[in-house]
Amino acid sequence: SGTLSAFTTIYREEGILGFFAGLIPRLLGDILSLWLCNMLAYLINTYALENGVRAPRPARGGGWGGAGAFSPPQVSTMAEMKSYSQAVTGFFASMLTYPFVLVSNLMAVNNCGLAGGLLPYAPTYSSWLDCWSQLHREGNMSRGNSLFFRKVPAGKRYVWE
Repeated sequence: SGTLSAFTTIYREEGILGFFAGLIPRLLGDILSLWLCNMLAYLINTYALENGVRAPRPARGGGWGGAGAFSPPQVSTMAEMKSYSQAVTGFFASMLTYPFVLVSNLMAVNNCGLAGGLLPYAPTYSSWLDCWSQLHREGNMSRGNSLFFRKVPAGKRYVWE
């Protein structure tokens, strides 16, 4: 009774692959999310932030001009905006790759012996691609993605009376 018995049960019932249920979609989602986040942050930092704010050229005397002249952007403000862009792109990348997380979580409890992973609460899937295609057919690829705006498909009952 404990962690060791849980490992033993998983190995006895599902074999070595039981420890890796849902790993492939999770890895694909994480790799895609990391790539999207870094690519978008690079594009924003390189082209939108650095090229979007242009400092004027100094006057011929070598200075920045008179009292009313435009001063160059502050370095701390630019670094702060770059850190915000990394956070925002991470948020968007996680939104776009949420279906991989969903499929990974569903495959982790698929036919595992828990009530939530068995019929009638959840269908059993033969592979993660089967799970992906069924969720896509039903229009449930983003179920659970929003904290406040939840939708329940018509005709589904999740609580038995």
